[in-house]
Amino acid sequence: MIGGSLSVIAGMSMPVPALASTRTTEAATRYGRVRGRREDGIVKFLGVPYATPPLGELRFKAPKPPRSWHGVRDAVSFPNPAFQVAGNEMGPNGNGRMPAPSEDCLYLNIWTPAADRGRRPVMFYNHGGGYMIGSGSATGQDGTHLAQLYDVVVVESNHRLGLLGYLFLGDLAGRDYAANQGMLDILAALRWTRENIENFGGDPDNIMVWGESGGGAKTAAVYTMPAAVPLFRKASIESAAPLRFPTREGATARARRTLELLGMTTSDIPRLHEIPATRLLEIQQSEAANGVAPWGDPGPLPGFGAFVDGHVIPRHPFAHGAAPFSAAKPLMCGTCRDEMVFFSLSGPPDIFRIDEAGLRRELSTTYQGAELDEIIDTFHKSRPDATPAQLYFAITTSPIWRDSIKIAEAKAAQHAAPVFMYQLAYKNPTLVPGTDFPIGSPHASDIPLKFANITEGPPGQAATARHMSALWAGFAHHDRPIATDAPAWPAYTPKNRSTMWLDADCKIVDDPDRAERLFWKTHA
Repeated sequence: MIGGSLSVIAGMSMPVPALASTRTTEAATRYGRVRGRREDGIVKFLGVPYATPPLGELRFKAPKPPRSWHGVRDAVSFPNPAFQVAGNEMGPNGNGRMPAPSEDCLYLNIWTPAADRGRRPVMFYNHGGGYMIGSGSATGQDGTHLAQLYDVVVVESNHRLGLLGYLFLGDLAGRDYAANQGMLDILAALRWTRENIENFGGDPDNIMVWGESGGGAKTAAVYTMPAAVPLFRKASIESAAPLRFPTREGATARARRTLELLGMTTSDIPRLHEIPATRLLEIQQSEAANGVAPWGDPGPLPGFGAFVDGHVIPRHPFAHGAAPFSAAKPLMCGTCRDEMVFFSLSGPPDIFRIDEAGLRRELSTTYQGAELDEIIDTFHKSRPDATPAQLYFAITTSPIWRDSIKIAEAKAAQHAAPVFMYQLAYKNPTLVPGTDFPIGSPHASDIPLKFANITEGPPGQAATARHMSALWAGFAHHDRPIATDAPAWPAYTPKNRSTMWLDADCKIVDDPDRAERLFWKTHA
């Protein structure tokens, strides 16, 4: 997700799996042996180092391989999240699931049915949080149930975020400083997985990279990184539609602005590793420059996130077609039906009660005149039973879907590997507090569903989770999203525009919301 907490989404059930009697299991890596814990019918290796801690003079540098160790290293507790504003599961004020954020964060977690060289599909997940927050240890994306139910290996990494992960100093202080160091961390974690996962029961030749929101943008970046090509087989970009990334020039402009806020000049760059991380976090938050959004065109002075540096990421992800070097890799992409509801859940409930005049008022900051009239008229006709508030969220969500279609079209145009489109259409009837507005399927509501971390909840939610998790695991196994209780899912083409409608009863919809798509075709 971009930000915020899933705790505001009422009706979500995201339990921490109950701990059974615990035993230990060992596995070898290239750097030494690790000891995980066997519980809940699987083995969990938590906090495995995949790179050297990026501390001191290694700050802002490319990650280095981990140091070898003697004996057996315990990997039985969740590691430090990347340095950030602590969320509700982090640190002494959290729920005890994981320690406090730290710069010493380059660790990954593995959930596996067995460390038996079984060559199972590997689902390598990039956590969300808009490049600014998040962790590969969060409850909603716990990999226990995926590993239990579908005989897959789940891998999730922590990696540098925000200013520490994306401050670009290369054009101000020379090549010694990395570009996209946060993405290089993910690349290092992916390389570690490719080289070691067979000892943890995974198939190094069948790695699926996937992620939601900021994690979907990171996945799009991986899809656009030449160095990642030999490291994964397929990908899924979820609730993210980054057609373009910021430019190298924009990243350098952000670096200059960061130095200005710190009261420093380019000659002071060698001292940046001495600045306390807490001070850097203050600067990161000192203006509206936090992260790079996982959709929409970036501005000339972007926030911190993946950018086109010309080497690590040599091109925009999908603005000019899909990367040719990833042409052979199958792709999934899609959105939640009510993405933008999420971003109003923590604010005043007034937006959920607007009338027709309020709809025009809210939209008039983005659309004016004839275009405002046309977009409201188009969506009224497309969704005749929608309330003004429902139309507002449909209209503000639709550009994300529009750009997801552009990703699918770019992939389909390669005629090399299939692309599969979906919408999470489950209508969660839980009401936004203080209103009669059902939350539907907001941004981030897919996370516990696809991880099969829903055990109870509103009607239809558990069934939707069963379908979604099975289809995602089916994609990991077969390169096509296949599940026993779901209809056959055709590849998306500009001719059929087949889209999986994910709900308690899944169905295939050809060209959903066609009138809305045609509106954007003439107005985007």
